[in-house]
Amino acid sequence: MTSPETVLQGKDRTIQGRLYMSFELGDKLWKLTLSDGRRSPSRYTVTAGEQGAVADCICKAKARCGLAAEAKVHACYEAGRDGWWLHRWLVGQGIDNIVVDSASIEVNRRARRAKTDRLDGDKLLAMLLRHHAGERVWSVLHEPTAEDEDARRTHRELARLTHERIAHTNRIGSLLVLHNLRPHIIIGGRDRAHSWDSHCEQVPPVLRAEIERESARLALVKQQIKALEAARRQELADGKQPLVAQLAKLRGIGLHGAWILDKELFGRRRFANRRELAGCLGLAPTPYTSGDSQIEQGISKAGNKRARALLVELAWKWLTLQPDSALTQWFNRRFAAAGKRMRRVGIIALARRLAIALWRYLEHGEIPTGAMLKPASA
Repeated sequence: MTSPETVLQGKDRTIQGRLYMSFELGDKLWKLTLSDGRRSPSRYTVTAGEQGAVADCICKAKARCGLAAEAKVHACYEAGRDGWWLHRWLVGQGIDNIVVDSASIEVNRRARRAKTDRLDGDKLLAMLLRHHAGERVWSVLHEPTAEDEDARRTHRELARLTHERIAHTNRIGSLLVLHNLRPHIIIGGRDRAHSWDSHCEQVPPVLRAEIERESARLALVKQQIKALEAARRQELADGKQPLVAQLAKLRGIGLHGAWILDKELFGRRRFANRRELAGCLGLAPTPYTSGDSQIEQGISKAGNKRARALLVELAWKWLTLQPDSALTQWFNRRFAAAGKRMRRVGIIALARRLAIALWRYLEHGEIPTGAMLKPASA
C-alpha cells in the first residue's frame, strides 16, 4: 500500500501551500484524511453529513500544516450513495473537489489484501496527490447540473414501478396456483373483479386476505405508473422535451426509449467524436496485448448501463422496423447468415453504430441513411 508520505519519493512535485483531502464516506461515519503532501496525514472521523464538522477538520489540518486560512484545498471522494450534493457543497466553499469512478481506483492484486477505511483514505489521498502532480491515475466523473440530475428521476422511478408491478402480479399468481386457480383467468381477464368474486370462496380466508392486500398494492403501483406516463406525455405535448420529440420521430424509437436516451445520454453530455460516445456507453473494445498474447476481451461495459441496455434493445427493433436502412443492410451482410452467437455479437456492433447515428441526427439533423420517419399523425 502506497502511503501519502512516499508517493512522490525523492521528488516533491506537489504545489506548496495547499491542502489535500480525501473522504471515505460511510452511512453513519465519514473518515477524512488530510495532508499538505509533505507531512504525515491528519485523520478525522465525523458524523455523516455534518458539514460544520468537515469545515472544522479542514481548519485544524491547515493549522497543523502551518497553512494560511485562505490556502487552497483539493478534495476527492468515490462516487456512491451521497451523489453530488457533497461535491456541490464543497465547491460552494471554494474547495476544488473531484468525484472519482470507484472502478478506476488502483487496487493491490494479491488474493488477500488488507482493506480498512483508514487504508482506503490513505490510498485516495496518495492518488489525489499523484493526480495533481500530473499523473493520470483514475477516471473523474462529470458533474450533472441539478436540473439534469432531477430530470432522470421520472424514467428511473418508472423502471422500479414496472418491476414492482411484475413482482406483485407474479406473487398473486403463485398464491392462486396453491388452490388450482389459474392466474391467466383471474388476473388476465377483462373483468378481474367479477372473476375474483366468483372464485374467492375457493381460497381460505387468511390467504384470501393476503391476495387482496397484494392486489391493493398492485392497483396503487398501476395508478402511479399511469400518472407518471401521463405527466411525461403532457410535457411532450407542451413542447418541453424537444430532443425526446426529435428522437421519437424515427420509426423504431418510442417515447420511453427517446426519454431515456435524452435524460441519460444526449441531453446532458457533449461528445467530441464517436469514440467518446462509445466510451461513455461502455461499447468500446478492451484489447489485451502482452508479448505474443493478443486477446479481445469484449466491450468494456464501463459506461451508462441504462443507455447501453436500451440501445441493444433498440438495435433489435431497428432490424425489424427499419429494414431498408443502411444499418440494417450492414448487419444483414455481416451477421444475418451467421449463427446465433455471431448475431448476438453483431447486435452489439449495431448498437454502437446506431448510437453514433442518433448522435449525428440530434447534433446535425442527419437522418440515418435509409431510415424512415413516422407518419406525422403518429
